[in-house]
Amino acid sequence: MVDITHKINTLRTATAQATVSVSKQETIDALQRNAVPKGNVFEMAKTAGLFAVKNTHTSIPDCHPLPVEYTAVDYRIEGLDIFIEITVKTVYKTGVEVEAMHGASVIALTMYDMLKPIDKGIEINNVKLLHKKGGKSSFKDQNPSRLSAHIIVCSDSISEGKKEDKAGKAIMEKLQASDVQIQGYEIIPDDLQTIRNKAIELSDTVNLLIYTGGTGLSMRDVTPEALEPILERR
Repeated sequence: MVDITHKINTLRTATAQATVSVSKQETIDALQRNAVPKGNVFEMAKTAGLFAVKNTHTSIPDCHPLPVEYTAVDYRIEGLDIFIEITVKTVYKTGVEVEAMHGASVIALTMYDMLKPIDKGIEINNVKLLHKKGGKSSFKDQNPSRLSAHIIVCSDSISEGKKEDKAGKAIMEKLQASDVQIQGYEIIPDDLQTIRNKAIELSDTVNLLIYTGGTGLSMRDVTPEALEPILERR
């Protein structure tokens, strides 16, 4: 299975759809009158779908076991077509789109099994994901404007031209890959007051102010020492 240990729990939802097409109006009439010989098709199929959602990981090898917090099943009849919609929610590290499609598929198969004694022309069509939410993509939706960042490298030797900066450039590459706008990049001496003044100067102009370095020749943690007194929350 894919490694998800580095991910965080977020609210994730998915809605899937499947269509069961019958071949005659009499089948629809029997459904609506609850007159199918095998019993209440809608309720039995819904129950099967709930079991399928909760046990998706036992059928699909790469799916993770996850806590299912909510499942809802809705039916809609249009002509000879029965539309099944199922919504699944979890608070977990990975999404529930496969769980929703698995549930929709099993609901459709259960309806087929229950209706086949009275209709030999039933088809299952269009099992698909309608929409999903949660995880990294939802954070992008909540923040439509681009984040901006200013990177500050704290180093005496780099500011004096004796060494090349690698950490600051690596941070910039990671941020740009995540669509964060680099508003500024500078190298300053490893000096407590200079570090603190730079934070005060830039605090209202960027979303992210990122420091790297700052241990100095004394091996003191100069950057945390400089910033902690001006932080509202650590």
